[in-house]
Order: sequence, then structure tokens, then C-alpha cells
Amino acid sequence: MIIATSGHIDHGKSVLVKALTGVDTDRLPEEKARGISIDLGYAYHRLDQDNVLGFVDVPGHEKFVRNMLAGVTGIDYALLVIAADDGPMPQTEEHLAILDLLGISAGAVAITKTDRVDTDRVLEVIELTELLLDGTTLEGASIFPVSGITGDGVSELQAHLDTAAAAFDNTQRDGNFRLAIDRRFTVPGAGLVVTGSVFSGTVAVGDQLVLSPTGHQARVRGIHAQNQDAETGRVGQRCALNIVGSDLGKEDVHRGNWVLSEAAHAPTRRFDARIRLLRSEPRSLKHWTPVHLHIGAADISARVALLDGKTIAPGDSAIVQLVLDEPIGALHGDRLILRDQSARRTMAGGNVIDSFAPARGRSKPERQAAVAAMDTDNPIEALSNLLEVQVNGVDLRQFAISRNLTTGQAAALWPQLDMEVISNSHSDIGISRSRWNSLTDDIIKSLAEWHTERPDQPGPAENTLRLSFDPRPTIPVFSAAVGSLAAKNKVIIANRQLRLPSHQPGMNLQDKKLWSDVRQTMEEAELRPLSLHDVAEDMGIKATALTAFMRRAASTGFVIQVSKSRFLLPDAVQELAAIAEALAAEGEITAAEFRNRSGIGRNMAIEILEFFDKAGLTKRNGNSREIIKPAAEIFGG
Repeated sequence: MIIATSGHIDHGKSVLVKALTGVDTDRLPEEKARGISIDLGYAYHRLDQDNVLGFVDVPGHEKFVRNMLAGVTGIDYALLVIAADDGPMPQTEEHLAILDLLGISAGAVAITKTDRVDTDRVLEVIELTELLLDGTTLEGASIFPVSGITGDGVSELQAHLDTAAAAFDNTQRDGNFRLAIDRRFTVPGAGLVVTGSVFSGTVAVGDQLVLSPTGHQARVRGIHAQNQDAETGRVGQRCALNIVGSDLGKEDVHRGNWVLSEAAHAPTRRFDARIRLLRSEPRSLKHWTPVHLHIGAADISARVALLDGKTIAPGDSAIVQLVLDEPIGALHGDRLILRDQSARRTMAGGNVIDSFAPARGRSKPERQAAVAAMDTDNPIEALSNLLEVQVNGVDLRQFAISRNLTTGQAAALWPQLDMEVISNSHSDIGISRSRWNSLTDDIIKSLAEWHTERPDQPGPAENTLRLSFDPRPTIPVFSAAVGSLAAKNKVIIANRQLRLPSHQPGMNLQDKKLWSDVRQTMEEAELRPLSLHDVAEDMGIKATALTAFMRRAASTGFVIQVSKSRFLLPDAVQELAAIAEALAAEGEITAAEFRNRSGIGRNMAIEILEFFDKAGLTKRNGNSREIIKPAAEIFGG
């Protein structure tokens, strides 16, 4: 468990930590000379063989609130320190407000310097403290009168902290490993060391991590967890990691960076959050207000974009989008504090909701509904809510990253929801079962209406049908729904057109007779596209008449037009597409290999491959091609 002190300057925080741990946390020469804490200090107290309490001693001076914030956003327990002689002071109130905004409810209060005052004064300060805590997350917290000089009351406070640590449950913050870096230095013979609080997950010697947001690769060579050598580190601990990377140096690492698992590396310049404006703020918060954002150990300039309304009144909370000057790591649930542009006043605080916030459409009703749906710490509840409000489904990979779910956690979560999962190389989309069933039913209904209105045509192209829907499905969702229906033989895909199995487009008697002759000629040609001029000459008809007929035949799905004057039977196109897929599976598709495998000649092979490019089956890369969509989804079969 990680405990952070908080409170006004010169109220005895460092002295108290030394009384509890035996460690002087003022390490900087200037701190020694001035007798005040300037930056974060660290100390540890062993509970038993396996457990150690970590203390973060924060500076109390108002000039160093930035440093204080770097130490408290990832803590588990707050120890508010108030001197018995002074009583609550301005920085006491600001630090308490910060703890309240961060939602830190586990904590205690130490009334220090009791050796300097009488009992009546101690009781008076306790009463003032209780009033101060009223209505905050620390309301009702235990209060301990202590003296760091004489030791009075220290053992009682220590016993309380030991009990709190024994009851501490860090399983709510499991997930991929994330450590917020608050210090970095080099050690002779070892190299680069970064320290910070572990926000989630575990790390082991030998693990491959990522420095975020830069993306530098780093391997863990050694670990100090709670100030002792260890093979592993975990959430609820302060860790020092000795990391190495081929292009990683001390100059690449800064306070505010993260070192984390690859799966948690998702730097962002904007995210949606819920914030609460302090009741003590002199004015309402306006749209696009510049602020200092404190998150993890970072301090970054940002703007507050209001999603609903023009202002947030003091004491009110709202969902906003924070737009940052530079990318950072921010995942759902991360605590944050906002200070004014001059960094002199704490204004608001809250937590991240969605780290994949859109740059456009952030204020649209459907986007606001989606953010509201995610405004819960329960991932099952959040995903269930999203499936209800997002008709085109949920990007499950983004959801897992934003929620810091491990692969195993995600795999265990998805089956608990009543949804259809659409997977491809780029994304996994979850769509509610009811929405999926409604979409497939609507596709069949729309095709039936199309056939009724156009009995002589085979059916619409997939995208033509998709564009007729309201609300309009995305291409991946609609294609998956069509593919599902085709697999069940409820929809036929032929010549890139959709039709119901019961629908057979017709020809007049004259066209039927001509088709009988043309079809026989095309079947004899097998995979070779015939020249219409040659066929017309052999059949004794005008080339223009045959061309017009073939285009009618193509519009009804009997043939497929592969170039200006060449046509193939659907079966031949499917066979040629299968050859292309086989070549791709073996390595790459080249015109020469396709010609050799199909036996149709170089010029025709190039025409067919260019047709496949236009049809969306292949994509050309220099002198070769790759498959970008299964042939069955384009040509049926």
C-alpha cells in the first residue's frame, strides 16, 4: 500500500514520516539547508516478510503543489497532517480539496506537534479538523494526536496504518502493468533507473515494456519494490526499475512519462472525463478554458471543451473533453486535477472516462450518450450500456485498451454480454444481439422490396443497399451481416450483387435464345475472356447488338464484365479469384505467376488482375498484389 502525506508547510510531515519509518525524506541539499520539503520524498516501513508500506512525503509549500500532485494521483491512502499549534491552514485546505477531488476516501489525520500545546488546544484542533473534513471523501476519518519529537501517539497511528494495509485490496486495479515515472537517474554499473507508483498490474525482471508516450522499447533488468531487491513489482507498491533499451537514454525519460506493458501504450492528445469544479471557485468554468492538467506524475497544458452547456458552475460536475498540448498516457479511471493557467490555484478534479475521444462530433447527442454510458467503473456495465446506445457496435480493442483489460480479462468479459463479435485484421466490433438480428432481418426485407420493384434485375450492390438504411450501418458491420446471411444461404452474392435465393431475374424470349448460344461459347472458352467482336462474327450478328445484350446480361448477373469488351461467366471469375488467393497464400500475386497458373495469356491476365483491383479483391503494391478481401464476399461461391 502507498501512503502519501499532505498538509501545510512546516506542519511536521517529514518529521512524522521519520518517526514512523526511521527515514529522513528530505534528500536534496536545498531541503536540508532550508528545513522544508521541496520535492517528493520516499520512505518505507516493513510490516512482515512479504509486505512493506511505502510513504510518499509531499511538499507543503504553495509553490510546490505541482510536485505534491506528482506524488498523490497514484496513492492508496492519504495521511493528512495538521499542526496542533497552527491548526488548519491554507495549504491544509488546498491539499484536502485535492484529495477530495481525486476521490481518495481511505485516509487518516495526524495532529502533530502535540508536545508544543496543551490538551485543550489539541481537542480544539481535533474539532476544527472534523468540521474541515465534513462533506469530503475523508469525512469520519480517524484522527491521531501525535508528536514526531517525543513519539507520543506514533505507535497508535502506526498500528492503524498497519491494519489499513492488511485490509487493503488492490485487485480492483489489476490489468496491464503501468508505472507513473516521478524520478529518473543513472547508477554507475547499472544504467538508467526510473521510479514511481505502480498504478496497475505486475512486472517481472526480463519483461519487455514501453516508455510512453515516446514508444521507446525497454527491458527490465532489475527491480526494487518498496525499497528492497525483488524479482517482481505490483500494484500498490513504489518501484524502481533498472531499464535498458538500444536507443534509450536518461534524456529520453521525464517525470510524467509512463513505463508500461505494450497493451497499455495508447498515447492520446484528447480524452473525455468527468470533472467537478470546486465550490470555492470565484467564477464558472467556460468552454475552452486553458488549464494545467495533472495526471499520473505529469503536468501538461490543456483546454477544457464543454460537451453540454456553456459553463460549469462552482460545485457542479460535468462531462468534458480535455484537449492537450502534447500526448500523454491516460486510461479510464485515472485521477486528474486541473489548476488554473498560471498554476497558482486548484480549480477542479475528476477522472478519465474514455481515452479514445473523437476530435469531431464530441458534442453530438449520440456521442454524449456514449460517454455517459461509459461513466462507470464496472466494465461489464459500461460495455452493456454502450451496446445499447451505439447501433454500429463497440470497438472492443479500443474498449479493452481504455479499460486496461488484459487479453485474458477481455476474453473472459466478452462472453458475458449478449453480443455478436465481428473480427478482422483491424478491429473487433461487438454489436448487441438484438441490433444484429434486426439488421439481418432488415437486409432480407430490403432485398425483397428491391426484387419486387425491379423484377428484371438481380439485386443491388452491397454498398448501394447499405446506403439505403437509416441509421446507416458502417461498412464492416454491414459486410459482416451480409456475409453471415450468405453463409446460411439466405442471401446470394453473385457478380458483386445481392439477391434472395428465391429471386431469378428474367430474360425475354429473344434474349434467352441468344443467351443459350453465347453461354455455350463462353463455357467452351473456360477461363479465357472472349472478344465480343470475334463472337459476334462467328454468330453472324452485329457486334453492337451483342455488346448491348452482354451488358444486359451483366446487369442481371448472368455474366461479369471484366473490361470494356470482355465478359466472363461468374463460375470462371470465381475460379480465377481462387487462383489469386492461392498465389497470395503462397507468397505474392504477380502477373507472370497468375498467367502461368491460369493459362490465359499475359495481356488477359493483366486485365483480370486490374479488374480484381477495381472489385476490391486485390491491391497492387509495385509489381505484385495482395488480397484485401475474401473472394467469396465479393463474387459469392
